[in-house]
Amino acid sequence: MFDNNLDTNWGIYPRPQLKRDSFFNLNGKWKLSVLKGTKEEFVGDITVPYPPESKLLCIERTLQRGEKYVYNRTFTLPDNFIKDEVILHFGAVDQITQVKINNQFVGENVGGYLPFEFNITGFLTCGENSITVTVTDDLNLELPYGKQRKNRGGMWYTPISGIWQTVWLESVPTKYISHLKIETKNNTVTVITKGGENEKTLILNGNNYSYSGDIFKLEIDSPIMWSPESPYLYGFKIISGKDTIESYFALRDITIEKINDRSYICLNGKPYFFNGVLDQGYFDDGIFTPNSPEVYKNDILSMKSMGFNMLRKHIKIEPEIFYYYCDKYGMIVFQDMVNSGKYNFWIDTALPTIGIKRLFTHRASKFRREHFEKTAKGTIEFLYNHPSVCYYTVFNEGWGQYDADKIYTMLKNLDTTRVWDATSGWFNKKLSDVTSEHVYFKPIKLKANPNRPLVLSEFGGYSYKIPEHSFNLKKTYGYRFFTDSDKFVEAMKKLYLQEVASAIEQGLCATVLTQLSDVEDETNGLFTYDREIQKIDPDTMQSISNAIYEKFNRQFE
Repeated sequence: MFDNNLDTNWGIYPRPQLKRDSFFNLNGKWKLSVLKGTKEEFVGDITVPYPPESKLLCIERTLQRGEKYVYNRTFTLPDNFIKDEVILHFGAVDQITQVKINNQFVGENVGGYLPFEFNITGFLTCGENSITVTVTDDLNLELPYGKQRKNRGGMWYTPISGIWQTVWLESVPTKYISHLKIETKNNTVTVITKGGENEKTLILNGNNYSYSGDIFKLEIDSPIMWSPESPYLYGFKIISGKDTIESYFALRDITIEKINDRSYICLNGKPYFFNGVLDQGYFDDGIFTPNSPEVYKNDILSMKSMGFNMLRKHIKIEPEIFYYYCDKYGMIVFQDMVNSGKYNFWIDTALPTIGIKRLFTHRASKFRREHFEKTAKGTIEFLYNHPSVCYYTVFNEGWGQYDADKIYTMLKNLDTTRVWDATSGWFNKKLSDVTSEHVYFKPIKLKANPNRPLVLSEFGGYSYKIPEHSFNLKKTYGYRFFTDSDKFVEAMKKLYLQEVASAIEQGLCATVLTQLSDVEDETNGLFTYDREIQKIDPDTMQSISNAIYEKFNRQFE
């Protein structure tokens, strides 16, 4: 590891599932310019990885149509850093990225949510080197864009552009492990590597296992299963010639089983109630990027203290450190794919909310299909090794929905170890692992489906606005409004102890409350947007959660 005196809270190693001792962080101070046509204008210093729109930079500048951001900085690598190859990593850059090293073009990436890398060995010189990152982001709706909107408001938020995750370098031998896939089933772990020497040694629990090739399989004696209540991780190391990596895995099984003539999602062979909240992944100071990775950990632990065991990561993919914290601290993740395509308020939201659920066919060009499916496949590969990720949502409320059965089948075949929710909320087609309902503005009344687990994938959305901790004093967005704390808490108790409890009798096995925190105009969070005020006492929410768990578990006694 090399400390290059970062002026940022993002000095943490960014890839805990494939960790080396080679790490040179390029976060910190960069020069930011705006390019329009052939004219380039210097804006000021920017602290990577915070996006230019964020308050953390004191720039708070929005990229205009026709403009590009140009990032520049220099770096000098320590003499003992370079082995054989040098790899340049980007956690995520929104939306189209071109990279130069020492004014030589290295490569391009399209898409704003997944990591990418370039081998820059042949572009480096001795001593000081320069890096230039040019970003185009017209918020192209043909590419996955999530909840960003130029005209933000309501449930649509301030867009970001440019670098919003860690930029870093590592140096590796010529033959190095480039990919790692971990499969666990029936107390057996299978480790699949790509690259490296043929002869390898895996070290686990103090034992050395030598093997040849890229696949190692081991049955675990006296297995310790992973769960939110006991998030046990097995750490291991692989030595492959001159290359050494560290990683971890967990033993956990997610299955769908039929019990008492109803279908349930089971964790480690037993019916489990997934009690979660919607997690948008937005922050009042950094928008897409929190001030520090500790904010992710605090969100996770705060929700656990309230009795929740699951976060639905909504229309956003986070840095890998978020999923590592979920693995480590025991928080299940229901992960959404990132939507693309145009949105229509009346067709996609208003009419379905009142019960008129006839899907208007969204146009999906060849370009949009290609990039949505590429991002979805990339998401599966990126998150495959994380035990906390137990469930995927493909399309949410019809946003950009097309060929749902075909996409479900394609993605399900890529990962059969998770539950797949093809159409969350409404506009159901033939194929899905679950019946997934959204209920707002009316009492929760659900019908049992004996062949699919019943999931309330969004509900609540009760707004209790605290003006001195609000983003927008003039506008308030939510689904039921309160001005008194006690009335808000009583309404939450009634929502769970009466409505959710009754739905459990119909086979309900998962709920997602809207939401973890306020987000801009939305004030329906359990926390304010700045995370400074918790609107319901954790012990109170914990007692509500415990009552729901007891109600659910009594069915199987």
